[in-house]
Amino acid sequence: MAIKIKDVAQAAEVSIATVSYVLNNSAPVSNETRRRVLDAVERLGYRPNITARNLKASETRMIGYAWHNVLPGETNAVLDRFIYQMALAAEANRYHVLTFTQSPDDPVATYDELIRTSRVDGFILAGTDRNDERIRRLIDLDFPFAAFGRSNAEWDFPYVDVDGKVGICMAVEHLLTLGHRRIACLAWPSGSLNGDARFDGYLQAMRQAGIVPKPTWIARIGNVVRDGFEAARRLMALPAHERPTAIVSLSDVMAIGAMSYLDTNGFRVGADVAVTGFDDDPMAGYLRPPLTSLHQPIDEIAVKVIEMLMVVLNDQPIPDQNILVQPTLMIRGSSNYPFSE
Repeated sequence: MAIKIKDVAQAAEVSIATVSYVLNNSAPVSNETRRRVLDAVERLGYRPNITARNLKASETRMIGYAWHNVLPGETNAVLDRFIYQMALAAEANRYHVLTFTQSPDDPVATYDELIRTSRVDGFILAGTDRNDERIRRLIDLDFPFAAFGRSNAEWDFPYVDVDGKVGICMAVEHLLTLGHRRIACLAWPSGSLNGDARFDGYLQAMRQAGIVPKPTWIARIGNVVRDGFEAARRLMALPAHERPTAIVSLSDVMAIGAMSYLDTNGFRVGADVAVTGFDDDPMAGYLRPPLTSLHQPIDEIAVKVIEMLMVVLNDQPIPDQNILVQPTLMIRGSSNYPFSE
């Protein structure tokens, strides 16, 4: 793990600013304090990041952000909203956002180029995942960034994220209180950080209710409407005693596909089969019936992530650099009917 300036400050029992004054000879510091800082530098083996230091000396007032990947047929209203609100928050701090694309084969290449050519002061990351190469690279370079999303638990970096596990637990518990016991789950393929966390919420809530989900109740599908439609077709084709009476979806997109199948095949959404989603897409409230979904406070998250980056850019410690917020369950017509066998 790379030694950071904050580690030197802690070891020398001084502020981060004081360490910077000593290393850059930019302000008067007592001989005793200078000695403590230099001793800590030598003991810890701290090596200042020259690229970051040079960049700091000539601010660009630009923040780098990589566009999220959207496959054909997919949408991502959450990240679309995030980048807009993040850009507003950046401009309120007299920064602008430089957007770019990243290659799936080499996701760090553009980051390296932007750092090497001094094009940005820092980065905002989104769409993070386990073993995220971008996060690992920026940590190793000690280059300023903040993220909307988590990665490996042992990696130390500033982020804000939504607790998807708690959110899906809330959705399942809502359905349980209505009397549902045969609750299916439309989940993404295993392996994604957010997807696995949300699916764990489904399993946890079901097990706490004493219910072991049948394998046939779980559909691992892509995040597209068509896959949600086909998954609902398979679920409704199960024998009557095994057929789910409720469907929890890890995204609104899949939930909308499921609702479309149910509506066109004689099942009353909400009354015959309850459906819930996640993300509270802007169109969720305009569906018929409106979709119960988990709302993420994207506007607040975007502002907080920018605030974190501003603190990092000023070489100041962040009091709480790992923030996990809970979504809000928006109960609507797709799941507000009591159910009984």
